[in-house]
Amino acid sequence: MKRTISLWLGLLAFSLLPALAQTPTAPTGKIHGHVTNPVGTVTTSGTVSLSNDDGHTSKFTFTVDANGDYKGDATPGTYMVVYRAPDTPADKMVDSFPNIKIVVGQDVTQDIDMSRKEFIDKLDPEQKKQLEELKTKNAEALKANAVIKTLNADIKTAAQDFKDADGALATATQQLGAGASKADIDAKTLEIRAAKDTEVESLMLKDTALRPNESVLWAQLGQAQKGLKKYDEAAASFKKVLELEATSKKPNLQAQGAANEGIGEIAARQGKVAEANAAYDAAVKINPAQATLYLKNEAVIFFQANNADAQVAAADEAIKASTNPDDPALAILYYLKGQGLIQKATFDDKTKKIVLPPGCAEAYQKYLELAPTGQYASDVKGILDQAGQKVSTTYKAGKSK
Repeated sequence: MKRTISLWLGLLAFSLLPALAQTPTAPTGKIHGHVTNPVGTVTTSGTVSLSNDDGHTSKFTFTVDANGDYKGDATPGTYMVVYRAPDTPADKMVDSFPNIKIVVGQDVTQDIDMSRKEFIDKLDPEQKKQLEELKTKNAEALKANAVIKTLNADIKTAAQDFKDADGALATATQQLGAGASKADIDAKTLEIRAAKDTEVESLMLKDTALRPNESVLWAQLGQAQKGLKKYDEAAASFKKVLELEATSKKPNLQAQGAANEGIGEIAARQGKVAEANAAYDAAVKINPAQATLYLKNEAVIFFQANNADAQVAAADEAIKASTNPDDPALAILYYLKGQGLIQKATFDDKTKKIVLPPGCAEAYQKYLELAPTGQYASDVKGILDQAGQKVSTTYKAGKSK
């Protein structure tokens, strides 16, 4: 009997008469098994039939499920077990096993393993060549899938690490207890953040070596390096993201935005205001949906860098970018604007009050409008009082649209 191969399945070329599977009505036994293709991987389709006339007709037929398994009941007897793929012609078969006995009350195991030597040896040279090519491709695919599985696990770990780093202050406070000093809490916070960023850096250095053309991995690496204040390395990683994205057929706007934002933060912390503004503007242009977030982060970074003028400008830009001027989330921006402007306040010797620069009181009042019981409300009210400004009591926090 000559076999021919279509893709990977050998087909026995002798005539068979199709027949409907019968439902057993007498006492039965069971049969089950697993189907493996010639490449050595699971087969998830096709049928397994029981024939008592050497495969010419099928007395019982069972479907192979998504796990490559089949099972069913049959009346006792000695059968040929026949496997057919979904596209196997009715007068042909792919593989068979003779003399399989079904016994009442017993469950017989009969696997269909087409990677066995007996099956492979019966293939002709061309079929064997095709099979070896498929095995090579399959091995490469399995290897690639293993790498991807590892990368996805590492990305998930990195996401949790970044989340833990963001919550480091709360974790440090909880671990040290209410009686801990601010200095001790701050030190513990930095320790937690460093540990999380170090883990991400280690994972992403490994992963970028495995898949150097994945921009998301470089973005994660840059974030971790930035957190560790390895600014030169972080800038290089973020630039790598942009280089890869420039030639990508499926650009990742989030990765590009994060890379530009990262470059902007590094520049801001190094006092390079023009470069920082350009990078943040690039992030906004690439991913405008996150414009307010990028610009808010820019204002926060300039605040941390003690650059009041840049802080005020960034806060103004972030406020302008918002589509909802009464969004309570904007409160922090008005606070940052007020904090930046107050650096230029003066003191009136006659009135013994501070004189706020233009726009400062308005920024503080808007903060109270949006966050009347916010974290900085008490401080803001105190500043306005010292400036002789009446604190409005009619403000209500706006509702997000």
